[in-house]
Amino acid sequence: MDFCRTPFLLFRFRNTTFLKSKSADMKRKYFARFISCKNNRYFSAIQRDPSSVMVAGSDGACMSSDCSSHWSDRFLSAEDADVFRTLKSDCVVYGDFISVEEENTLLTEIEPYLKRLRYEHDHWDNAIHAYRETERKHWSEVNKSILNRVKSVAFEQTEIPLPYTHVLDIEKDGYIKPHIDSVRFCGRTIAGLSLLSPSVLRLALENNKTKYGDLLLLPRSLYIMRDKSRYEFTHELLPSEKSKFKGKPVLRDRRISVIQRLKPDDEEK
Repeated sequence: MDFCRTPFLLFRFRNTTFLKSKSADMKRKYFARFISCKNNRYFSAIQRDPSSVMVAGSDGACMSSDCSSHWSDRFLSAEDADVFRTLKSDCVVYGDFISVEEENTLLTEIEPYLKRLRYEHDHWDNAIHAYRETERKHWSEVNKSILNRVKSVAFEQTEIPLPYTHVLDIEKDGYIKPHIDSVRFCGRTIAGLSLLSPSVLRLALENNKTKYGDLLLLPRSLYIMRDKSRYEFTHELLPSEKSKFKGKPVLRDRRISVIQRLKPDDEEK
């Protein structure tokens, strides 16, 4: 049973007759799942309108390197046909790439360190507002397995990932300004896990900012940008007041991304 996608259970959760028939352990499990659902801000929108674009990506986490069935262009919006074709070719969004439990194991490892950092409002290249970040090379075995799964999907076997994983924590009122990651620091592909909050990533042609596409990034999704989307489009994380997808609001909150990149091309040679 998928608790988060069964709105009737939210009513039943409050129904004492229903709870009386459950053991204390089951009550705790139902409560934990209820809180998990409640904390996902897109949840209420899903239940109000099942045909809404703010829907969960798949029926379960992608557990192998073959995640083709998890990619749907319903996570992509672009009015310009050429932009749509380019982004559909060079961007990928996998909904529910990781499970709720895997999201929690990642957060358990990174939260203690992040909590020691202040949110910054001035980035060295003026690209990010209200953020804190770190890089990690060593992970627990469980999280290492998750990140290896990301690498197996995002990168070719012959490509070399950077040894450090970038962890970026954006406050509820934070955002990322339009930019292109420097080729001095990473190669042709960028892959990021989105945790905690839904958000919208906008990619605009560098030479014509009026032509752009939006990617809907739900919690636990994986996004991949490569080639033209990496080099010819700026990307930005929309601020709360502009966070919309296909005309519908996407309720932003604090968001953490766990990002892996390839080594710069000149380092691979």
